[in-house]
Amino acid sequence: MLNETLSTLLARRSIRSFEDRPLSRETLEAILEAGRYAPSGGNSQLCHFTVILSRPTLDRLNQIATTSFAAMEETPGMYKSMANAIRRARTGPVDYWYGAPVLVVVSNRKSHPNAMADSACAIENMMVAATSLGIGSCWINQIKWLSDDPAMRICLEELGITGEECICGSVALGIPAQTPGAPLARTGNPVTWIE
Repeated sequence: MLNETLSTLLARRSIRSFEDRPLSRETLEAILEAGRYAPSGGNSQLCHFTVILSRPTLDRLNQIATTSFAAMEETPGMYKSMANAIRRARTGPVDYWYGAPVLVVVSNRKSHPNAMADSACAIENMMVAATSLGIGSCWINQIKWLSDDPAMRICLEELGITGEECICGSVALGIPAQTPGAPLARTGNPVTWIE
């Protein structure tokens, strides 16, 4: 009983290798519009999308992230992706956006009680829209994890993300340089039916 929308949702994969080619403005605007049309609590529409196309800016963010993660201690029980970010940073410079030509940082008002949920809906909409257009995407959390780091905060403010905003996540976008694998078996996310 699959239709085009359901097929696109099931086809979406995280892409971690991108070609070094820009995306067209038209494609980016379509993906961003999908994010802007995501549901938001009370129709608040408070997500702020910062679209970074500048390679020097992406490199600067990577440098800040690498330095900051390398200075952190890995602790028992730490979220495995954060522990991996720390380990990778200790081996040298890291490209946390996997060479993507575009990084969309999604922020929201710190005071908004639905900030994360609203932003998550927007990010998912953008990732599904990207898939429908043959564009690869990957949810990126490193900037969110480091949003209170002084060097990262300075850089974010220079990009127009104010101190009144919290970083909820980012999306790397680009032309995939890898073939997406088959979906992993779903062994979690249980469903309970009450009839």
